[in-house]
Amino acid sequence: MKKLYLVSLFSLFLLGRLSAQEKTLSKQDAVNLALENNFGIKVAKNQVEIAENNQGILNSGYLPTLTGNASANYQRDDSTFEFPGQFLRDSETGETQLDASGNPVPRPDAELYKAEAQRYNANLTANYTLFDGLGRLYNYKRLKEQYQLSELQARETIENTMLQLFSVYFEVARLYENAHVLRQALEISKQRITRAEYAFDYGQNTKLDILNAQVDVTNDSINLLNVKQQLANTKRDLNVVLSQNLNEDYAVDTLIRFTPKLRLEEFVSQAKMNNVALLLTERNLKINEYDIKVNQSGYLPSLDLNGSYGWNLNNNAPSAFFPGVTVNNRRNFTLGARLTWNLFDGGGTTVRVKNSKIAYENQELLKKQIELEVNRDIQNALAIYENRLNIFKIQEQNVLTNQNNFERSKEQFQLGRITSIEFRQAQINLLNAQTNKNLAKYDAKLAELQLLQLTGQLLNIEF
Repeated sequence: MKKLYLVSLFSLFLLGRLSAQEKTLSKQDAVNLALENNFGIKVAKNQVEIAENNQGILNSGYLPTLTGNASANYQRDDSTFEFPGQFLRDSETGETQLDASGNPVPRPDAELYKAEAQRYNANLTANYTLFDGLGRLYNYKRLKEQYQLSELQARETIENTMLQLFSVYFEVARLYENAHVLRQALEISKQRITRAEYAFDYGQNTKLDILNAQVDVTNDSINLLNVKQQLANTKRDLNVVLSQNLNEDYAVDTLIRFTPKLRLEEFVSQAKMNNVALLLTERNLKINEYDIKVNQSGYLPSLDLNGSYGWNLNNNAPSAFFPGVTVNNRRNFTLGARLTWNLFDGGGTTVRVKNSKIAYENQELLKKQIELEVNRDIQNALAIYENRLNIFKIQEQNVLTNQNNFERSKEQFQLGRITSIEFRQAQINLLNAQTNKNLAKYDAKLAELQLLQLTGQLLNIEF
């Protein structure tokens, strides 16, 4: 038993040394790491960057298009031209020439060997839409709204990640404090063994007191080991949120500051202007409004301007009729305009306009529903926060009461006026009060953060 006691003391000493060497991960440091490393936040930022590219002038349709084309062709022919039924004629008289027998002289075959031809051409074509029924204008405004929508979606992702971060961070902090409480309880139980052994040696108690103390040491040791395991697992959960090495070790900040009541009431009164869910519905409503106008542009004509500049060079090979090489070098420049008006497209534009108006009405209904739900969620979150804060204050007072009770029980136990079982009960009551206070403290703070998210102020406070 003495050997086990020495090993336990050495383990506690080593654990204390290691805890002292751990770096402290403050709340703000955790926030900064999450903003920098969290994969979900990185994806959200990339989506914002895509939306920013889409809403730029290069994707607006307001710029002209310029197309260049060029080609080169090479051709080689070996040809034989026959003239059946044709006869040679005298160049002066034009009469058919006769041979010695008086027969007409046939026209001989013509042959072309290695007749080469080259063709080159290049052109530039420019097109510009001068008017397209205002569809381009409203689509450009729609892309601007889409960019703002993506920013709000990224903000929503960050807020959700912050809540996830602090739910795990506070769990680590709670387990840290619980581990500290359990170490104190274990130390007190070990002191009881020493005291019971001394008392037994002097005949002041029985072996049963030593056995009771040993049982309590065993239970406290198991409880501490379980909390340490939970703490290690929860740290790995936090490292996942922070997207860092799973075995990264650190201590956390257990100090909690609550937002003043007056400031919280101000946040609640301004929730309608700052709640991200309401802002998202407004952006979607604006996008649906532009969709209607984009589809209505199909009723109007479009006017396009175009121009081109071209160059062609043809080196033609000799032929039977043109024995020499011919060269054709040509340049041309054209300008034009085209007016297009789709007078009737089978009703497609009308259907699209009607559907976009219905989508707009649905978005209005959805906005009213979300407004109602957000108001409900804020009132519920405020009530939950106030209730948990009151529970925390009660638990704080309960710890003080149990601390006083434990100190008096300790004095009475040392004087031999109460039994070890009664002393142990006072110790358990204090342990439960302390762990309940820890739970109530972090529950209240997490409820406050959930309320701040609903009011749209989660990213505007100091953690």
